[in-house]
Amino acid sequence: MTDKNRSQWDLGRFIETLTYFEVIPFLNCIQRLIMGRPQNERPRTNGDENMGVILVAGATGGVGKRVVQKLRERGEKVRALVRDIDKARSILGNDIDLVVADITKPETLTPLVMANIEAVVCCTAVRVQPVEGDTADRAEYYQGVKFYQPEIVGDTPENVEYQGVKNLVTAAAKYLPATNEKVIFDFTHPSTELKNIWGALDDVVMGGVSASNIQLVENTALFAGNVSTANSGGFASVRTRNFDPPFNLSGYEGVELRVKGDGQRYKLFLRTDTKWDSLGYSYSFDTVANTWINVRVPFAELVPVFRAKTVNDAPLIESSKVNSFQLMLSKFEYDGALNPHFSAGTFALQVESIKAYSRTSTPKFVLVSSAGVTRPGRPGINLDEEPPAVRLNDQLGGILTWKLKGEDSLRESGIPYVIIRPCALTEEAGGKELIFEQGDNVRGKISREDVAELCVRSLQQKVSNVTFEVKEGTNIAKSIDWQHLFTNLRPDQ
Repeated sequence: MTDKNRSQWDLGRFIETLTYFEVIPFLNCIQRLIMGRPQNERPRTNGDENMGVILVAGATGGVGKRVVQKLRERGEKVRALVRDIDKARSILGNDIDLVVADITKPETLTPLVMANIEAVVCCTAVRVQPVEGDTADRAEYYQGVKFYQPEIVGDTPENVEYQGVKNLVTAAAKYLPATNEKVIFDFTHPSTELKNIWGALDDVVMGGVSASNIQLVENTALFAGNVSTANSGGFASVRTRNFDPPFNLSGYEGVELRVKGDGQRYKLFLRTDTKWDSLGYSYSFDTVANTWINVRVPFAELVPVFRAKTVNDAPLIESSKVNSFQLMLSKFEYDGALNPHFSAGTFALQVESIKAYSRTSTPKFVLVSSAGVTRPGRPGINLDEEPPAVRLNDQLGGILTWKLKGEDSLRESGIPYVIIRPCALTEEAGGKELIFEQGDNVRGKISREDVAELCVRSLQQKVSNVTFEVKEGTNIAKSIDWQHLFTNLRPDQ
């Protein structure tokens, strides 16, 4: 169809676009009054809801429940692996994604339990209590009362600390994504929800007549339409609604698109502002006709643009709050320059996925173990100076010996990991300075609150395959330099 045939501006499409993106709230109110709630309208989308979840095993324990809470406070999507769903709801609340499974029974670690996981935090442990018993909420155990006379109740250390951890590691290895990427949009698993995130944003908003849409076909997102230069137009695009909260891509170097195009040059825009007409960060990329290619878009190479003009004094993109994504075909590059690989008429760009990437790996599995795991039977050990678990290792079913074997199953898996060996756990308030050591010689104590914070921080580090012991210092920490603590660790051999 020629530009001459299509030069009639479409007011209806203009209003539809503004309504879809909620540019003028008044229009949305009128539409609701006349038509009711539009089918394609939805609340703002959580920036993490299309991204992987963090699976927390042992989520109702003293450390695990705090890990769940801290992850959620940071806007992470969490799935809690529990054995007793009623107990879990009483501890974690009703608004948490719960899955029932038992790490000692590998058949329960089903695809439904493991689907779409991005990382795992394992806080499981055998149940230890004072010999004389305990209250239902384990108050004596948590306070350390009579812990010098402990006993194992329930399942054995071999089943939980070793075989259970090994089962979870084996299952996770099948589902965890590549170690240096984070999926943002996966169009190979289409859904109506995924499609409704994106809407057309064409030059009709500037008086033009180009038209495009996005469809989910053949396990891809197809951005296609007809771009026209009539009425001084010349661009077609699709854009997401604003995400609330936004995507947090800090720690990554950029985004990668898997696309098949038609030989034309397209643009990707990222925005950190929720305003409709705001600064965008743009990257132009060429496609190869009928060929799948990977396009890496480094954050450092994004061009700050406002209304097709570069903004030279704009800051680098704040990757921790990406509010929207946009794909565009335009006859212009920037500042009036023409797109050298543009032709008016029909176009098509297939997108398989959009991912965040990094050249360095972040941990995908955090295991909470225990200080002292290598000490039972170590020559020269003075048991009188060791904590109860070391002195009573045999009495407690070889608890530390099996914990060490559980650690080894993770080391041998190939999954990037962090193994945390806390000293004696307490219910005291957190916030103390932390002391990391390696070699398994440290003694001391640390609050469960601080161990949970450490688990969450471990997932954010670009240091993996490390094992360390940790205890609290004597002083309250005004601030903690997490990067310094982790970068001083030696990787496991």
